[in-house]
Amino acid sequence: MPTFIEMPKLSDTMTEGTLLQWHVKEGDAVRAGQVIADVETDKATMEMEAFDAGIVGRIYVAAGSRAPLGSVLMALVAEGEEAPDAPPAGAVPAAPAPSSSSSAASASSGGPSARASATAAPVVVLTTSGGRVKASPLARKIASSRGVNLSTVAGSGPGGRVVARDVTNAPLNGGGASASSAAPRMIRPVLDFDPKAERIALTGMRTIIADRLLISKTTIPHFYLNVELDAAPLMKLRKQVNDTVPADGNKFTVNDFILKAMVLATVDVPEVNAAFDVDAIIRYQSVNISVAMAVPDGLVTPVIRNAQAKTMLDLSKAVKALAEKAKNKKLSPDDFSGGTITVSNLGAYEVDSFDAIINPPQAAILAIGSIRNVPVVSELGTIVPGQRMWVGMSCDHRVIDGAVGATYLKAFRKYVENPALMLV
Repeated sequence: MPTFIEMPKLSDTMTEGTLLQWHVKEGDAVRAGQVIADVETDKATMEMEAFDAGIVGRIYVAAGSRAPLGSVLMALVAEGEEAPDAPPAGAVPAAPAPSSSSSAASASSGGPSARASATAAPVVVLTTSGGRVKASPLARKIASSRGVNLSTVAGSGPGGRVVARDVTNAPLNGGGASASSAAPRMIRPVLDFDPKAERIALTGMRTIIADRLLISKTTIPHFYLNVELDAAPLMKLRKQVNDTVPADGNKFTVNDFILKAMVLATVDVPEVNAAFDVDAIIRYQSVNISVAMAVPDGLVTPVIRNAQAKTMLDLSKAVKALAEKAKNKKLSPDDFSGGTITVSNLGAYEVDSFDAIINPPQAAILAIGSIRNVPVVSELGTIVPGQRMWVGMSCDHRVIDGAVGATYLKAFRKYVENPALMLV
């Protein structure tokens, strides 16, 4: 009997994946644990391994196609066995991925056909046999909080499934909400003035980034706090520590000190290590730091778990290992799961200050700017050289009040400006 290989859950928030490349073809022998395909999820490109051995009897999903969780991708057979021409009845269908070349061609024409295809949207709401609207759990949660009737929402997900972006863009109804308070629909770009404009199809990761950040900014009440810190003590201690490290040893970065200060401040002010959950606030006991990292396709936020139990050396090695895995597209689902608070450091890009968007369902994110040599006023009132760093904090006001956020930044300041406390 054939063994059917399905699209696995490769990240905690994944609902579908794009099968970028097959590493096997029909007729090839496959062993358990062998990498058979590259799959792009909402967070990264990952290798998919076979959990069974056999011969590739049939590949049902072509490279470049999107496939929902649980959809049948291929069939493994024994020697002399035949695979069916189609997946088993009732299997979740896959959908072809957008063609960047055809999309670019239609966009460059700038004509009515290009605009029509860009604005086309599903008009049918797919329901199960029981009449219930097919929608993702996140879409249902957003619909409940916004008072949106799912039966009136056109689904753009696989098979007409209603996904988060559909609910976010839908007019509000019920619960006393007025049409004027509905979230505005997206204003689409005009192509007529630039016939050579390039239309770049969204990758799976870019699509999810767009959806999640739109949800974050439209459903989470952000407020922002900013402080200027004296970074001179941190830079001095870092140099002293690194001067004692052997050439082949672990050199500490500024970010390592930032991570440690962030962990200690979160332990001191646990109210920020939390999330909003409809009718309750979830306060976590473990400090699991999501570290924002840039990759060619977008942004990933792998997690350092139980950071409160790690030394600075542990944190330094952990973030370096995650960065290496991100660079080589080797991050696993476990590397992404369980984050409770996020840090985004753009100091290396010479960004002085910025306000970050909260990484849902977390309640806070720190935005770290560059360290600058600037003139400062000393305690004696004289102008002296100094080193300053701007830090921003974005908070979910449903979970964190202004005073709590300010208390957290005060604790963070204490460790950055007195870095020896991090080594105790």
